[in-house]
Amino acid sequence: MSSTAAQMRAWSGPAILTYGFRPFFFGAAVWAALAMVLWVPMLSGHLILPTAFDPVSWHAHEFLFGYLGAVIAGFLLTAVPNWTGRLPIVGWPLAGLFVLWLLGRGAVTVSLHLPPVVVAIADLALPMALGAVIAREIIAGKNWRNLMVLGMLAVFAAGNAVFHWEAARGLYPAQGYGLRLGLAAAMMMIAVIGGRVVPSFTRNALVRRGPGRLPAPPMQGFDKLALLVLLAALLLWVALPFSRIAGAALALAGLLHLVRLARWAGERSLHEPLLLVLHVAYALLPLGALVMAAEGLRGDHLGMAAAQHVWMAGAIGLMTLAVMTRATLGHTGRDLTAGAGTIAIFAALLVAVVARLAAGVLPGQVSLLHVLSALAWIGAFGGFVLIYGPLLLRLPAARRG
Repeated sequence: MSSTAAQMRAWSGPAILTYGFRPFFFGAAVWAALAMVLWVPMLSGHLILPTAFDPVSWHAHEFLFGYLGAVIAGFLLTAVPNWTGRLPIVGWPLAGLFVLWLLGRGAVTVSLHLPPVVVAIADLALPMALGAVIAREIIAGKNWRNLMVLGMLAVFAAGNAVFHWEAARGLYPAQGYGLRLGLAAAMMMIAVIGGRVVPSFTRNALVRRGPGRLPAPPMQGFDKLALLVLLAALLLWVALPFSRIAGAALALAGLLHLVRLARWAGERSLHEPLLLVLHVAYALLPLGALVMAAEGLRGDHLGMAAAQHVWMAGAIGLMTLAVMTRATLGHTGRDLTAGAGTIAIFAALLVAVVARLAAGVLPGQVSLLHVLSALAWIGAFGGFVLIYGPLLLRLPAARRG
C-alpha cells in the first residue's frame, strides 16, 4: 500500500479495525465505566469476583494497567505512524492486539482459578507485543528520538509484572512497588508526551487567533531540567514512598512543572474547552506531586491512597479522556470543538476526582463520597462511549460510500 488512506480503504472488515485508536479507545472507555460499575458493589461487599487479587488491588490494577494500557496502545498505534512515516497496523493484526488486551482483562478477573504465572503471561501479552511492534516501527523509521517512549512503555510493563509478582506472594500490591513503578512511568509519559503536544496544540490554536502571548517552545533547557527533577523524584518515591527526601523531591518537581505549565499560555485557552482541558489535566501532575509531598513531609492528612488519586484519577483520567476526545474528532474528520456533552464528561471526571479527595478529608462521609466519585466516573466514561462510540465504530459517510 502506498499510503495510510489506501491501506484503510483496502480493508473491507469492521470499521473499528481501520486505525489503532478505534478499538483501544472504545474498549478502554467501556472498561473504565464497567470496572467502576463492578467496583461499587465490591467495595460494599455485595459482589465478589473470582479474582486472586484483593478488591482494592483489582481496582487499582484494572485502572492503571487495564484501562491505561489500552489507551497507551491506541495512542501509540495511531501516533507512531505519524512519527515514523510508516503505515499503521490495521485489520486482523490490529484485532489480534486488541484480543490480547481482552485476554488480560479476562485472566485477571478469573485469576482465582488460574496459576499466577498464567495470569501474568496473559496480562503482559499486550504490552510485550505492543513494545515489539513499536520498536520495529521506530527502528525501521529511524525515529531515534522516540526510543524514550519505548523505554517508558517498558518500565510501565515492568511495573505490571512486579504487581503480579507481589499479588502471587500474597502481598498488598495496591500499595506496592509494582503500582508505584507503573504510576511513575505514566507520570513520565504525561510529562514527556504531554509536554510536546499541549504547547504545540496551544500554539497552533493561538496563532490562528491573532497577536498575543504564545507558549514557550517545548523541550528547551527549563523543560529538560523539570523532567530530570521529576524523574529523580519519582525514582525516590518508588523506592521510599513515605520518606522526607522523596517528599522534598516531589515538592520541587511539582513547583517546577507548575512553572513549566505557566509558560504555555494556558490562560488564552479559556474559551476553547478542548484545549483548556489539556492544561487542566497537565496541572494535575504537579498538583498531585505537591499533595503527595505533603503526605510524605507532614503526615497522614488525606492518606496516601487518596493523594495518589490526584495522579491516578486526575492526571491520568482527565489527560486520557482529553486525548481520546481530541484524537477521535481529529482522525474522523470532525471539527476540534467540544460540544455540551463533551464539556459535561470533562466536568464529571473532575467531580469524581474532587469527591475521591474529599473522602480522605471527611471520614464520616466516606461511603457517600466514594459512591459520588464512582457515579461521576461512570458518567464521564459512559458519556464518552455514548458520544464518541458511534465515531469509533463507523467510518465517515464519504468513506463508507
